[in-house]
Amino acid sequence: MAAPSEEAPQPRRPFGRRLLTDPARLFQHNAWDNVEWSEEQEASARSKVQENSSQLLPQDKQEEYEVNAKRYWDDFYKIHENGFFKDRHWLFTEFPELAPNRNPGHNEDSVREHIYKEESNNEGLGSCENGHCSLETRAENQLNLMKSTPTFCTEELARQKHGEVNQSYGDYPGSSASYRILEVGCGAGNTVFPILQTNNDPGLFVYCCDFSTTAVDLVRNNAEYDSSRCFVFVHDLCNDQSPFPMPDESLDVVILIFVLSAILPEKMQCVVNRLSRLLKPGGMILLRDYGRYDLAQLRFKKGQCLSDNFYVRGDGTRVYFFTQDELDDLFTRAGLKKIQNLVDRRLQVNRGKQMTMYRVWIQCKYQKPAAPQP
Repeated sequence: MAAPSEEAPQPRRPFGRRLLTDPARLFQHNAWDNVEWSEEQEASARSKVQENSSQLLPQDKQEEYEVNAKRYWDDFYKIHENGFFKDRHWLFTEFPELAPNRNPGHNEDSVREHIYKEESNNEGLGSCENGHCSLETRAENQLNLMKSTPTFCTEELARQKHGEVNQSYGDYPGSSASYRILEVGCGAGNTVFPILQTNNDPGLFVYCCDFSTTAVDLVRNNAEYDSSRCFVFVHDLCNDQSPFPMPDESLDVVILIFVLSAILPEKMQCVVNRLSRLLKPGGMILLRDYGRYDLAQLRFKKGQCLSDNFYVRGDGTRVYFFTQDELDDLFTRAGLKKIQNLVDRRLQVNRGKQMTMYRVWIQCKYQKPAAPQP
């Protein structure tokens, strides 16, 4: 008798489509979308923020965290390597721009397979450590980190290691690609590697950068790293003199996933301006980041606040909590057009421990206007 066929995994729903209409079903899923907050809950969150921001850190301490920002992120990745954040396969349902429909059958199957694995392994809330509190946490590593560098030309390694690239005459990494993606703040590669694994477009080239040298080394030394499809480099977004390896107006997509919030608020506009210049006409910035009154903000203690809605975690890394209007202002000032700007108020559930957490994230898509027709 033939073996029974396995039930095909169902695609993950984009956020906003799993609604809790019956409180009795609370623990039937790991998360519920668009959860309405009561006036009392909103007032309580506002009160907690007022309390934990009532005592600001002295200016000299704030300057110390800014000057040593790179060291704090290096230390974070030295401690956690690729074990703190889990692979972000949900990106393909929220941001289909990352899996262009150029070979529909293969991409669709790959996305469904990755999403099914993530849904199967994603039980509960993950951990919250030193103020890093996110659905991004994973229970165990899913990537195979190798201690040795993948085999490719030593000269190419040297060029990648020091970011020495020549943009003249189109001679830069990925110059022959037809679809180019840049992830800013790539960490250990939890966005980059799912993209490379899932998007089979032969014209795809992915750039990824991070402030942390340790994070960049984790990506480069990973068994999945393929220098023919990817280029990783160290980059300080806040330094106008820090060069990008690609020219202006060469990128189709820029990804900012929980990255802009780590930057000093006064420097955010300059960062967005720089990134917008890299986009082709019609190119997009995709963002997902912390929203105002997210659980992580409410958990900060008095004495950890740097300025309004900007905090320092126990490990020295910093985080800002946005409103939709603040992000809209940053992107429109950079000349970009709003495609999407949504708040994801999510009720996250740990079915094993019968616990709940209220998360607030913001998801945005902003597009560079197309070049005017002659």
